Amino acid sequence: MTGSVEPPSVPGTPPASTLLREGYRQCALLTRRYGTTYFWGAALLPAPQRRHVHAVYALCRLADDIVDADGATSPAAAAGTTRRLDDFAAAFRAARAGEPTTDPVMTAVAHTVRACGIEDERFDRFFGAMAQDLTATRYETWEDLLGYMDGSAAVIGEMMLPVLRPTSPAALGPARALGLAFQLTNFLRDVGEDLDRGRVYVPQEDLRRFGADPAARIASPQWKALMRFEIERNRGLYAEASHGIPLLPAASARCVGAAQALYSRILERIEDNDYDVFSARVRVPTWRKAALSAQVMVLGPPRRKAVLA
Repeated sequence: MTGSVEPPSVPGTPPASTLLREGYRQCALLTRRYGTTYFWGAALLPAPQRRHVHAVYALCRLADDIVDADGATSPAAAAGTTRRLDDFAAAFRAARAGEPTTDPVMTAVAHTVRACGIEDERFDRFFGAMAQDLTATRYETWEDLLGYMDGSAAVIGEMMLPVLRPTSPAALGPARALGLAFQLTNFLRDVGEDLDRGRVYVPQEDLRRFGADPAARIASPQWKALMRFEIERNRGLYAEASHGIPLLPAASARCVGAAQALYSRILERIEDNDYDVFSARVRVPTWRKAALSAQVMVLGPPRRKAVLA
């Protein structure tokens, strides 16, 4: 389902069309500020699809900001954080159901969900994972972590799929794999930041296997061995995701190919930094993101070898 679905108006507020335009503008600003890989990848899409990518990203970003706020899970703040997340989820569901809202971003998000036909169940899983972040701080096995990532990452690939308009249902598995790959890359890059929030997303069984201790915040030989293992696992997910690119229309294939190439380069940066993810945050410079997006526009998505190089 695609097309224009006008949001309802609220008496005493700007016209619905004005609120919608402002909402998409704010979603684009959020994406550019916090999700530069999504932003530069989406730049390769036609404007109507681009704004839908921005809207999905904005919803996920704002929910994530609630559970990742400083002190959000402390004993004194946990109940308030839970209420804020519940209120945010309720506001989304109300807007999704067609109830009037004065929030420009929620107006745009609800419009995107309706216009693209993104299933409600996907948002239920997403908000469930966000709530899990308020209570779970460790994951024993890779399978346990995948259970969490189903709602926090794989489902985002599922949300994006109707926006990208795949040519085959077989694109679902690769879309989920790409969501998992992006989040695992974040976990490996952000070990120190997650420790500051009291969370460890590297499976405990892997830490024991390699004798690595993230709390030491040192790139020891044990830590480097662990990171090599996790990076290889991460690249396997990117390889699986690559199978979905040929199942997308040309513009969507360029978008996903660029985003995948950009995000996978974070792994290269970690390797170049000798697996030290504690002393500074690993980044891909904005100029490189813009340059790669321009290259993909001209030459098409990178071949898998280039993505995994």
